Amino acid sequence: MDKIKRTKIRQLLDDGKVGVEICVKGWVRTKRASKNVAFVALNDGSGIRNVQVVLDTEKFDEEFVRKINTGTSLSVVGKLVESQGAGQSVELVAETIDILGEADPELFPLQPKKHSLEFLREIAHLRPRTNTFGAVLRVRHAMTYALHTFFHEKGFLNLHTPILTASDAEGAGETFKVTTFDLDNVPKDETGSIDFKQDFFEKETNLTVSGQLEGELAAMGVSEIYTFGPTFRAENSNTTRHLAEFWMVEPEMAFYDLEDTMDLAEEMLKYLVGYALKNCIEDLEFLEKRELDEEKTKPQNERNELSLLERLKFVNENDFVRLSYTEAIEILKRSKPNQKKKFQYLIDEWGADLQSEHERFLVEKHFKKPVILFDYPKEIKAFYMRQNDDDKTVGAMDVLFPGIGEIVGGSQREERKEKLEKRMAEMDIPAEELWWYLDTRKFGTVPHSGYGLGFERMIQFVTGMNNIRDVIPFPRTPGNCEF
Repeated sequence: MDKIKRTKIRQLLDDGKVGVEICVKGWVRTKRASKNVAFVALNDGSGIRNVQVVLDTEKFDEEFVRKINTGTSLSVVGKLVESQGAGQSVELVAETIDILGEADPELFPLQPKKHSLEFLREIAHLRPRTNTFGAVLRVRHAMTYALHTFFHEKGFLNLHTPILTASDAEGAGETFKVTTFDLDNVPKDETGSIDFKQDFFEKETNLTVSGQLEGELAAMGVSEIYTFGPTFRAENSNTTRHLAEFWMVEPEMAFYDLEDTMDLAEEMLKYLVGYALKNCIEDLEFLEKRELDEEKTKPQNERNELSLLERLKFVNENDFVRLSYTEAIEILKRSKPNQKKKFQYLIDEWGADLQSEHERFLVEKHFKKPVILFDYPKEIKAFYMRQNDDDKTVGAMDVLFPGIGEIVGGSQREERKEKLEKRMAEMDIPAEELWWYLDTRKFGTVPHSGYGLGFERMIQFVTGMNNIRDVIPFPRTPGNCEF
């Protein structure tokens, strides 16, 4: 007898062909049993919906059925029939069942009840089996595919930038060090400093905080590139917005000015949101319901004004407002939350570094549209941003979204060698360590721009998950490198 090929549960439910013999494999979500029949909800992760498997207890003895519990993995062959019960249009009447792996109900931690997200982080090796994390992982995959598709269709090259680097792109110094030294016997030079000449790379090396600088080098030869890879920041922060390991999407474009860059960022974000609305609707509807249930426990003033799907459509259907940092500061200074001292960080004067509460006010209360801010004070921005003629601001831009604040940050890059060297000296960034970066300004420099999208921030926005640790499979945070 020929082996029946496995059908994924999502495909089976989409096709809904009754009377066909089918093989499905998956994990038991729930089981209900009576004297004559048992009903098993089976899910294989291909979609949010389960298939109901019907077991005739005359065909499967009581001892066998007792072994089927939440978490048990099964291979089921049977016929798809129209469902007699509510909640599903078809169900699978089992002819043969193989138990692939048992799950002791006394020990299996994912029982069919509501579990807190904090608890699920402690068992991150099992949480992909929950509805919530299955949905998040499917959306994350869809957004990965959409990003590559978007840039490929625009003629960008995907560049693999190094994870190991001797540069600190932001100059912030919050890097993880990489070494082969025996930490109990680190070699020192004659001054008593660590002798990195004896290390593997013969210089101080760390995990990258950004692929931007290397991305610029490639853009100076092939015009348009994007990176998509892991980045690392040793910031001792335990907030819902920070990870030690996260993924960044960083396009770099030769011959783009700041306005071109804002156009590209807006187009990209709308493409991603549109793709999610078109291709992930079942998961998004589940996540929206989950968020609405969670919001019922919050005070009225902490609830989202728009539901998840409304927020996604809000981004897709509105042109983004563009205004300068200077205009934004004036709006914020005059705003009620600032005048009534409701902001945690009050806006007193030009030059303040905007916080998430200010960004969200502009988007959600003032304009009621996504916002792109540009021309920030140079004192609060990185050395590589193009200096404007006023000598006070740089050609930087941030895209602000509802519920999340900044989601994209970028700039036109400083292409003038003398200006760049002067700014690096002002910020104590050693020119000799970035000689290769300065070379691109010496040989055929051109105006160019780029930006960074924190991928987990994007997944947070699309899924409605509040904590960034719940949109990456295995979060890395201070004190946590489990799994």
